[in-house]
Amino acid sequence: MALAPEVLTRLQSLLDSDALLTAEEDLIPYAFDGTAALRVMPGCVVFPRSTEQVAAVLKLANETATPVVTRGSGTGLSGGSLPVPDCIVLCLVRMDRMDEVDRANLTLLAEAGATTQAISDAATAAGLFYPPDPGSMKISSIGGNVAENSGGLRGLKYGVTRNYVMGLEVVLPDGEVLWTGNKCVKDVAGYSIKDVFIGSEGTLGVITKVLLKLIPKPETKRTMLATFAQMDQAAQTVSDIIAAQIIPCTLEFLDRTTIHCVDDYAKIGLPRDCEALLLMETDGAAPVVEAEAARMQEIARKNACKEVLVAKDEAEAARLASARRTAFAALARVMPTTILEDITVPRSQLAHMVRFVAEIAQKHNLRVGTFGHMGDGNLHPTFLTDERNEEEMHRVEAAFAELFDEAIRLGGTITGEHGVGVAKKKYLPRFADAASLRVMRELRRLFDPKGILNPGKVIDMPE
Repeated sequence: MALAPEVLTRLQSLLDSDALLTAEEDLIPYAFDGTAALRVMPGCVVFPRSTEQVAAVLKLANETATPVVTRGSGTGLSGGSLPVPDCIVLCLVRMDRMDEVDRANLTLLAEAGATTQAISDAATAAGLFYPPDPGSMKISSIGGNVAENSGGLRGLKYGVTRNYVMGLEVVLPDGEVLWTGNKCVKDVAGYSIKDVFIGSEGTLGVITKVLLKLIPKPETKRTMLATFAQMDQAAQTVSDIIAAQIIPCTLEFLDRTTIHCVDDYAKIGLPRDCEALLLMETDGAAPVVEAEAARMQEIARKNACKEVLVAKDEAEAARLASARRTAFAALARVMPTTILEDITVPRSQLAHMVRFVAEIAQKHNLRVGTFGHMGDGNLHPTFLTDERNEEEMHRVEAAFAELFDEAIRLGGTITGEHGVGVAKKKYLPRFADAASLRVMRELRRLFDPKGILNPGKVIDMPE
């Protein structure tokens, strides 16, 4: 059933004249996000410019039981911002103001539509540092980062988005505006409500402003690229670096397939005669960086590293780092459909899991490239396929089911940073126990009794 004309009329009265899309050709770009092979047409798209407009839209939606799906830049990889039929897509990209950079308290206040890159740039301009750096940071929005609890290449040393959220402005499903958190380093007054919304994937409320913690900018950085003849050697290098009490800011890996795709695409000049590549970066005070870089090179060579390339300057460091940052784009050029997945296992199980990915791909006659955050056990097996080939897509689905089951068996999880959304919803009961699932449902019912926010995502709700 299409959106009622009365709802559209009332929406138009609540918003700016150019803030409502209803024509089919205008809605198509909002029918999908970064998740492959998933598309659903919304009923309309609205572009609020203020928290007050968001509240008004949600109040109307709650009154009329109209589903609402919040969206930022649409870079999500689990279908979290995928519309449901005839819903209102609440797109926050026009709410992108940077309200305050407070150098005295090391905080930054921004609207939800501000890009991660803009926040990083604002912090840098103030002589400070915002560490979370998801692969899509140039276009992903901070509201989406918080809703998905996004990670990034620097997660091993600096943590993920949750570690930098000090406060949130959230509009609840009935239109009420809630503020939680503050600039205080310590605050244990009552429940930590902000942590409920971080990673909630738009199912409990709409995040409209984010208060972020900033930190002092590292004095210097050293970037290195190490190559290995065997994946086990790279994995052991990672384990030995951590055992040596070195926590690099970046410890990433690419497998052979990904290395070749990246070099074909970006022309970086990567060594192609290896099975694994490690991007290693250390940052901090200059003497510490020099000592850690030397020790990391020593550990890599002890594990039969073929070669270590050390960046001579910032430009070369950016070039070497681009080997990892362009991995997804490089793989996406190979086939019409690129399905980038996200599993995490204990670091001690990394080598086994990478081998298992290759075995499963061979078993199901699929092409896969694997890369990821080896320092924190987060892998991105990426299947190169064609969604028009239904039989092959069934094999891809069977392969992923086996990968998720193996990750769980090893003590890992079905997602480290992409979220559950709709793509992994059916796998959540394999990971979470009955009590956890019950609590999730009760929490969601408490916040959103009419079930209007992002219905069908994360967990199924009984009628």
